[in-house]
Amino acid sequence: MTKTELVDLIAQKGDLKKKEAEAALNAFVEIVNGALAGGEDVTLIGFGSFGVRERSARVGHNPKTGAKVDIPACKVPYFRPGKLLRDAVKN
Repeated sequence: MTKTELVDLIAQKGDLKKKEAEAALNAFVEIVNGALAGGEDVTLIGFGSFGVRERSARVGHNPKTGAKVDIPACKVPYFRPGKLLRDAVKN
């Protein structure tokens, strides 16, 4: 599903104009991005949780040459699905 298709569905389900649905989706994405960048987790009961994990520094290998490559530590976003979402996908 693309963003455009998601906006269309939000507009239909929420009885909104497409511009209003797109503005709501953009606001949601902006708020989640800001919260994760600020070190906060975002939890939507039943749907899931967005958070940030620390990935430690490690040594990788270039598959083409076999040379060792140092990969620095970094922060990566993650999503952990909630029970309702897991059950909906399972069935």
